[in-house]
Amino acid sequence: MRIDVLTLFPELVAEVARYGVPRIATANGALELRARQIRDYSTDRNRRVDERPYGGGPGMVMQAEPLSQAVAAAKQEMEAAGIAGAKVALLSPQGEKLTQPWLRRLAQEPGLILVCGRYEGVDERFAAQMDLELSLGDYVLSGGELAAMVVVDGIARLLPGVLGDAESAEQDSFSAGTGGLPGLFDHPHYSRPEHWRGEAVPEILLGGDHARVARWRLKQALGRTWLRRPELLDGLELDDLQTRLLREYIAEAARDAGEERQA
Repeated sequence: MRIDVLTLFPELVAEVARYGVPRIATANGALELRARQIRDYSTDRNRRVDERPYGGGPGMVMQAEPLSQAVAAAKQEMEAAGIAGAKVALLSPQGEKLTQPWLRRLAQEPGLILVCGRYEGVDERFAAQMDLELSLGDYVLSGGELAAMVVVDGIARLLPGVLGDAESAEQDSFSAGTGGLPGLFDHPHYSRPEHWRGEAVPEILLGGDHARVARWRLKQALGRTWLRRPELLDGLELDDLQTRLLREYIAEAARDAGEERQA
């Protein structure tokens, strides 16, 4: 997969491919990352890409023409490399919230162009040309670069052959690995030593009964989601086993809370 990021800070964006999973993805050829300087497509002698907003108001607005030229150049290069129909995504606080299903969809694309906004935003006439608009959440960053790096990292770990164990991505929070339910938090994880600072690994994980372990992990995933983000369960259709496990978890949590109050 190839991802082109259009940015005023290409050196910053390029750093994401130097570490961790994105580095592995680029090293083995699963991912090709290009960071393009938007100023290279400005016709202004000072390479300006922003102007004051019509109608007045604070700040500056990124101009449509340099952005459009940068997108066109990225598409032309991709098409020359045999990558046609690359989606163009604007990273903006007004976009649709980035989720794991979104990352999975994007990871299926052969090419993706990420546009990093800055200042007060981009000229609406350019924004209307985007295929999609994505946001990390309901807050505002100085620009889209950090969001673009998040997208690159999230996609990289979903590309074939990147993770050492292909099931790792399937077991993540918001993936379908835990009990086949997308949207759940991941279950708790434990590693050696068995005892650490007075806390022990749950006994069920030590017995080697894989069926019991799977049941425990599903219960913990359901319960952890219920505790931390209960609204995520609203859109899920739980089967009989999943409903029973969630009820067990809630009952155990209530019992433990009562014991703590008594103590």
